[in-house]
Amino acid sequence: MEPVDLTAALGPVLGDRLLGVEAFPRSAGRIRFERSGALDLFRAVRDSLGFRHLSMVGGIDWTDHREVFYVVWSDDRREYLFLSTDVPADDPHVESASGIWPSANWHEREAWELVGIEFDHHPDLRHLLTPDGYEFRPLLRSFKLHEPEELEVKTRHV
Repeated sequence: MEPVDLTAALGPVLGDRLLGVEAFPRSAGRIRFERSGALDLFRAVRDSLGFRHLSMVGGIDWTDHREVFYVVWSDDRREYLFLSTDVPADDPHVESASGIWPSANWHEREAWELVGIEFDHHPDLRHLLTPDGYEFRPLLRSFKLHEPEELEVKTRHV
């Protein structure tokens, strides 16, 4: 299958929300986008380019901002495509991809829980790995390990 020109395919859909297309070894490439274009990009990548499987969603804390990245797969092309957007540390929101790719559900829950990225309109944004009520974001660079006496430990008496 012939390589796709990502800029030509996505430029008309995203306009200035398409921040860049980069070559990425052994893949279709990497697309950097403005978070306001998330749903338009997700639909175009799935419907027009054939990347019908979302393999992963993750988040990285870069201290002054957070990066949300998506890894999608095309069976027809037999290659991955990487998507990424930056969100401000003081407003870490992006639209949920779970309406486009249902497999995003648990990946987004994990990124919310561990890195504090809010996925707007997610159908079930609740704790997956840590207990309900757990308020820390363990993968934030600002996270400090606490001494046991500093944490309130809730015990169950039977």
